[in-house]
Amino acid sequence: MSTRAGIVGAGNTVALLLVDLMYGAIVNAVNYNTSNRVLSRVSDTGGRYGRRSLRSARQVRASLRDLLRHSQCALISILMRSRYSQVLAPAVMFFLLVGTGSGQNTTWITLDQAIDLALTHNHSLKATRTLILQNQAQEITAYLRPNPTLGVDSQFVPFFSPQDFSGENLDQTQQFDIGIGYLFERGHKRQRRLQAARDQTAVTRAQVSDAERTLAFNVGQQFVSVLLAESSLQFALEDLKGFRQTVDISETQLKAGYIGEGDYLKIKLQLLQFQTDVSSARLAKVQALVGLREFLGYNAVPADYDVVGELEFQPLKGNLEDLQARALRERPDFRAAELGITAAQSQILLAKANAKVDINGTYDFSHVSGENTASIFANFELPIFNRNQGEIARTGHALTQAQEQQQSVSDTVLSDVANAYEAVRSNEEVVQLYTSGYLKQAQDSRDISQYAYKRGAASLLDYLDAERSYRSVQLAYRQALAFYMTALEQLKEAEGTRNLP
Repeated sequence: MSTRAGIVGAGNTVALLLVDLMYGAIVNAVNYNTSNRVLSRVSDTGGRYGRRSLRSARQVRASLRDLLRHSQCALISILMRSRYSQVLAPAVMFFLLVGTGSGQNTTWITLDQAIDLALTHNHSLKATRTLILQNQAQEITAYLRPNPTLGVDSQFVPFFSPQDFSGENLDQTQQFDIGIGYLFERGHKRQRRLQAARDQTAVTRAQVSDAERTLAFNVGQQFVSVLLAESSLQFALEDLKGFRQTVDISETQLKAGYIGEGDYLKIKLQLLQFQTDVSSARLAKVQALVGLREFLGYNAVPADYDVVGELEFQPLKGNLEDLQARALRERPDFRAAELGITAAQSQILLAKANAKVDINGTYDFSHVSGENTASIFANFELPIFNRNQGEIARTGHALTQAQEQQQSVSDTVLSDVANAYEAVRSNEEVVQLYTSGYLKQAQDSRDISQYAYKRGAASLLDYLDAERSYRSVQLAYRQALAFYMTALEQLKEAEGTRNLP
């Protein structure tokens, strides 16, 4: 085992010891009514409150020891929300520093880190980014000058009369010509080609930014799915643990003759549903992590990585009109459409430049019959029929197309923001319905039915029905939070920025 693994394993052991020591301190504070800091926090009001605090401390210890074996994130969340958070703060800090033994090799990533990893390692995005390099290479090609041409010829060489090869024959009889030619482009064609290529590169950059925007949304959406799976798994584990206690109590009641064997078997069979929920939740989390890893890049994170975060409600500020105006400034696809108009205008200028007639100039040196001469030639097309009319007309229509596309993208941006905004508001209302009382009512109903059933004041069916309702409400609440967070991710994608007001 590596040194780090040994330290982390020791950290897990020490964290558990700290939990037990704190539990022991609470017990001593209650039993002996000491006046230390722990006592002042858990037994100020005397015996009845002390006994209730003792039971709460036992539950806290059991929860901590159980969650230490399952989820670092869930443990931290439970600790910091506990009413013993100030007492347990040292354990929290120690736990954060050294981690747990079960996650000694686990890589933990936040949402921002996940997006950064995806933008760095996602192979599909990296392939898309090469389009920028391709366009930059086309800029080099567009600005290249034409190559000059070299022509050489020799005439009246006596290949079939070798006896005639002589200096006099070379000077007086044979003829030699050498010339160099160059295409003189008119109408600033080279500058127009370069500008058109640069404008297309700008469009490509904006399109790549739009691909990054889409990838960030996909990562955020999948990250929320992982958080939902983690939350559902923790709830399933806690529910399974609680129902096992019910099964144990029912077994005791069966032995004491307070309930019949039929009722006991019904409760025992119901345990299967809780165990199935745990297995399904574990599978959902594994699949969600695999899906997230696909966006991040398989080589970006190890196989046993996990995420840091929790399902939470963050209220949205700002009105629809401000969000739409901001989206028109930030969205890269709208910026690409605007740059497309500029690129279309560059193509029109290039087409008009290509209509200009180029000149081919040639300079020749000739040796004929002992005389050396020089000649200059020039030739060019007569623009009688082809004046590049078709290409000029096509680029004009392409400009109209780019303008219409820009308007279409503008409509799409406004629609995306409006839809995402309404989705956020709708899911916000649903979340508030749960937090306004339904969560507490479901838990109270379950607790009352459980209390009444254990004391013979409620039927088994009433208790199981209350348990199912509680589970259904809790899972639906988690799903509502996930829908709300996903709607926020959709709004961020619609806005073209990760920072919402």
